[in-house]
Amino acid sequence: MSASQTQMRQEVLEIPQAAARLLDNQGDAVRAAADALRARNPGFLVSVARGSSDHVATYLKYASELLSGTPIASVGPSIASVYHRKLNLSGSACLSVSQSGQSPDIVEMARMARAGGALSIALTNDPTSPLAQVSDHTLYLEAGPELSVAATKTFVNSAVVGIWLLAECAQDAALLAAIHGLPDHLEKAVRQDWSQVIDALGSRNSLFCLGRGPASAISNEAALKFKETCQLHAESYSSAEVLHGPVSIVDAGFPVLALCAADEAELALAGVADQIADKGAAVFATTDQVKKATALPTVRSGHGLTDPIALIASFYAMVEQVATSRGINPDAPRHLKKVTETV
Repeated sequence: MSASQTQMRQEVLEIPQAAARLLDNQGDAVRAAADALRARNPGFLVSVARGSSDHVATYLKYASELLSGTPIASVGPSIASVYHRKLNLSGSACLSVSQSGQSPDIVEMARMARAGGALSIALTNDPTSPLAQVSDHTLYLEAGPELSVAATKTFVNSAVVGIWLLAECAQDAALLAAIHGLPDHLEKAVRQDWSQVIDALGSRNSLFCLGRGPASAISNEAALKFKETCQLHAESYSSAEVLHGPVSIVDAGFPVLALCAADEAELALAGVADQIADKGAAVFATTDQVKKATALPTVRSGHGLTDPIALIASFYAMVEQVATSRGINPDAPRHLKKVTETV
């Protein structure tokens, strides 16, 4: 790494190799967990996560519901760790997502879910972590060390291994092919030029991120990263909701980033992006279906459910540049540390 390159930048550029390593090494573990999930045939799943990991869980919620019609509900870790209650999860499955696998509340909720009858599957970058120890199956992220406070390659690999699990469970050949093609797409994605967004942000301190369906999880993650690494007030909205009130704060030049996958929601999201652009906002969208908003260069992955993973890789490359252009070190955001151990 050069002296002028941030740790976050280096880790973003490592995303394609980290994804390839995961796909090369974790096939047996993913297939074993998928076999167990298929045998359980749960009527529903629950997810346990916080922060960026919770955005992965939101992505997997949409993916599960679109792939197999199996709903995933997010459960609050405090139910187990603070309130000491038990949930009846008989016949279900629990997906716990945590890069460190150390936060006591996540671990306690995963333990309670298993005791309550759920098949417990952990997604973590530490296969020896407390979370792994209380789970039936552990899917190791293989992301390698992540030293920057901002999660990037661990987020991507959490999403990759999670969608891989669901695709193996559904035995969806087209989706599996797209997943295994991701490293090449991610190599291109981290090198996309989104400098127009940086220019539009200028000295502004507030913006919207938009998504719909699986891409709404990516919008949530983008808004968090703007706050975390750039000290910008970014809010994430579904394109189905932003016109129901939030749009009233839009003025001339107000920045908006619309994150669109190539799926059934693309045209609707593009239409909302154009409506907001028509009000004078500086709107950028990852689709060529817009007429008034600005289309950003975008890498498509060959499947609507894997497109969001390529989108977030391009976003990470851009947001690191936003931070450094503002004189902020994205490796060490103020008031934050790498592992947050919430009770």
